[in-house]
Amino acid sequence: MPIAEKLDEYGKGAWIALTILGFIAFWPLGLAVLAYAIGSGRMACGGYERYEQKMARMQSRMDRLRSRMEGRGGRWGGGPWGGRWGNCSWGGTPSSGNRAFDEYRAETLRRLEEEQREFQEFLERLRFAKDKTEFDQFMAERRNRSQGPEAPPSA
Repeated sequence: MPIAEKLDEYGKGAWIALTILGFIAFWPLGLAVLAYAIGSGRMACGGYERYEQKMARMQSRMDRLRSRMEGRGGRWGGGPWGGRWGNCSWGGTPSSGNRAFDEYRAETLRRLEEEQREFQEFLERLRFAKDKTEFDQFMAERRNRSQGPEAPPSA
């Protein structure tokens, strides 16, 4: 994982600390880190990064964590030794001991994931429509401005 991504996970505080340490170690290094942090928007105030971008980043982290957990058989062990939770399935989720309930839970989780994906697609379409409306408004204002009355020549 690149250093910038790792620092982004910790937030602005990590960038500030790195900048200060850079200035302490060698002032051109601190200046370079500060220029990079400001130029890339990592030190911008407020709304540089949209809420949706932050949520997408958090979702990707959760997906990465989920895949790691599934790769290890889950937190509960789930192997032939039983681990701490003896009734765990191999997929990493604990079994309740009731197959009907486990199937219901799996179907509910699948349905919720489908709804989440549909909602994300809806948000994407909504963002696109908003951006298109703003762009169309900008172009209309620009056209009106260029077609407006010309100033009379001053003599």
